[in-house]
Amino acid sequence: MSVAAMPFRRQFLWQKLTGAGFALPAFLLLLALHVVPLLVLAALSFTDYELGVVTFEWVGLDNYAQAFSDEVFRRSLVNTLYYVAIVLPGSVILALLVAVLVHQRKRTRSFYEIVYFLPVTSTLIAMATVWQFLLHPSLGVINAALRKLGFSEVPFLSDPDLALPTLAVIGIWQLVGFNMILFLAGLSSIPRDLYEASAIDGVGNGIDRFLTITWPLLGPTTLFVIVTTSITAFKLFDTVAVMTKGGPQGSTEVILYAIYLEGFYYFRTAYASVLTLVFLTFVVIFSVIQTFVLDRRTHY
Repeated sequence: MSVAAMPFRRQFLWQKLTGAGFALPAFLLLLALHVVPLLVLAALSFTDYELGVVTFEWVGLDNYAQAFSDEVFRRSLVNTLYYVAIVLPGSVILALLVAVLVHQRKRTRSFYEIVYFLPVTSTLIAMATVWQFLLHPSLGVINAALRKLGFSEVPFLSDPDLALPTLAVIGIWQLVGFNMILFLAGLSSIPRDLYEASAIDGVGNGIDRFLTITWPLLGPTTLFVIVTTSITAFKLFDTVAVMTKGGPQGSTEVILYAIYLEGFYYFRTAYASVLTLVFLTFVVIFSVIQTFVLDRRTHY
């Protein structure tokens, strides 16, 4: 090695060490907050540990076998998928429609952005309490309006067939504002020259412009919105804990609420760890499949 190359190599090594030193605190924080708890969770899943118990034993895969044969867990998984199947298309399609309409506004655009984004800024626990009052069969405003219109009272939260769809509507209400902002950002990035060129080419209809220009160029934004919305929908817990507590008849039992009951109500920490790992694995696989399938159809 030449003499001139030695200082350059030392400088390059010093830059690497300096960069690693700056990144080290964030890396240690990432390990402490994410990696280490996940490893502890995985270790606990192979034991019979219960919260507060000093001793525990190694049970191997018994907890996993119990989880996949547990009727409550299977029902919570089905309910979660049912909830996602309603919230995901509902919040994405409605947010896209609202974003297109708001984007065309000039003077009142800021007003509508604030109105639709307010549910995102509010605490979902507090809003769930408000929704519980609004949906009350005798005191709620919604049933009062139905009675005024000549309809009978609707047991939104006490009917097993209506409880989960009702929570899904609340979930859509809470997600539309955030997804609308993302779609508005995507719409703002589309060059106006493309619309002018399409008008010259004879594409004058608004629906045709949307299908040929707007929708294809919103592909990356739509992909991001779908993945983030599905993850958020899978994390349903707040409204269930406040409004239904898994009822009626287990119709609103979802995975996170089942994990909460096992870990903090029945104190079966090891079994709750298994359910958590299964839930995380399922969400990751679902998100990866979504990303790869939709990415092939996305125009960048």
